[in-house]
Amino acid sequence: MASPAREQLQESVYTLHLDDAVDEVFRLMMGSPCLPSDGNVTSDTETITAVIGLAGAMSGACTLRCGLNTALRMAECMVGVRPTELDAMVKDAIGEVCNMVAGGWKGKHAAFASGCMLSTPAVVTGTNYQLHMQQQEFRIDRTYHFEEYALSISIICESIQ
Repeated sequence: MASPAREQLQESVYTLHLDDAVDEVFRLMMGSPCLPSDGNVTSDTETITAVIGLAGAMSGACTLRCGLNTALRMAECMVGVRPTELDAMVKDAIGEVCNMVAGGWKGKHAAFASGCMLSTPAVVTGTNYQLHMQQQEFRIDRTYHFEEYALSISIICESIQ
């Protein structure tokens, strides 16, 4: 069993790697840096959450949550045209960004890179919902900003093999 100090150090490494993965994906796909922020994600008229399941060497999930305007801007950056509504293309874009972040994060850890599989994205939309996961070995919750838009990304670990 790892000491509390060792566990805290490992979680801080996981957090730094999440920050790196998020910034890499946004610089590549959005053409803009995406840096950690102390702020909160404010909900527009609707909240969009993408979920990628993690299985194998680590069981858990990566989630990306944002408001409607942030989702529309992310989709615009990816396809070159600003969507006018929350349609399938926007949901696909948000799911793909979450997938790339999850893949980038797990790729920074040797045990997870080849031993952890990713699910296809699931996207949830609405105005009043919560995602619940059973037990958690650790959880990383981070808020980020790109341009003037905010989003939150979480890594939720249920277990490590």
